Amino acid sequence: MTISPLHGTALAFLALLIVSCTKQESALPAAPRSTSPATGQVLVDGQPAPKLLVTCHDNRGTDIPNAPRPVGLTGEDGKIEFSTWQKADGIPAGEYVLTFTWREWDPYWNRFHGTDRLKDRYADPATSTVKLSVKKDAPTELGTIELSTE
Repeated sequence: MTISPLHGTALAFLALLIVSCTKQESALPAAPRSTSPATGQVLVDGQPAPKLLVTCHDNRGTDIPNAPRPVGLTGEDGKIEFSTWQKADGIPAGEYVLTFTWREWDPYWNRFHGTDRLKDRYADPATSTVKLSVKKDAPTELGTIELSTE
């Protein structure tokens, strides 16, 4: 039995329709997206450090599947605003080690570029000494974190 080109096209379309209608599972966790606020300030050489990136690494390790990676970006006054699922939503409860990088911000491309002005001294979670413990539904105050370019 041979299939005409018209029937072949119809069968291919039907197969594509069936595949596209099947339920797809997301690779991301269906997470409780509960977060808590965390505040603090970063100074570099005694001065507020604007556009400094603070990354929260899960204290249990970096190989945990689907672990959130909250980040903070400092404002002109060096104060940190943390985001996990959306802008300024806070950090999920847990134990974290913080890393810091301070590259040039390119507003045109909306990204960082260039070398770290902190010379990668605070960029490795394995050697960072700054820890953060976030409790569920409780604000956390980091205080002032002082870094150096020297």
